[in-house]
Amino acid sequence: MSNVPLELSLNERAGLPADLRYLVEKYPREVWQEHQNLGEMARFWLQRHDMFRELSVALRTSVSDYREGKLDLESFARFFAPRLRFFLQQLHGHHQIEDMHYFPIFMEAEKRLKKGFDILENDHEVIHEALERNHATARSFLQALHENSSRRRFAADECAKENDDLIVMLTRHLADEEDLIVPVILDRGEDALGLNQG
Repeated sequence: MSNVPLELSLNERAGLPADLRYLVEKYPREVWQEHQNLGEMARFWLQRHDMFRELSVALRTSVSDYREGKLDLESFARFFAPRLRFFLQQLHGHHQIEDMHYFPIFMEAEKRLKKGFDILENDHEVIHEALERNHATARSFLQALHENSSRRRFAADECAKENDDLIVMLTRHLADEEDLIVPVILDRGEDALGLNQG
């Protein structure tokens, strides 16, 4: 399946290895927002990442609130179902654009980071599988809302576990992806990388 070593897989690593951090050490996060080369494309991309983080928290909170009795069945279903659908669709599309368009540009621009993009592409496969599991357990959970309380509780537990696992993976992936890509943009500039072409 993947040529990424186990210790660099999404569920094992605690961050990017040292040999992939040379640009983020030159351009640490503290300088990103004020850097002249952080253009519109990068700002939009970072905003999308923030949206995924916020939606993850909202979904996790809604499941928790339902399980603790803070949300009734109908309120929970009305809140959760459309947001989960939007989250899954948007994240899948976001990864496709990165894999097909952006990653090849960055790999060409900074060949020493190829291993990093292999790691990120592998992450996308792992996250896609987690998205499928999230969709399946969420569908089961929503169907179980009209069944007995033990069935609802079991389905809620399964949904919460898959959601928590996805959030942990996504949090690690987004941070590593930003640490790899944003410094390349700051180092070269969006125009030089060809990111602003129609």
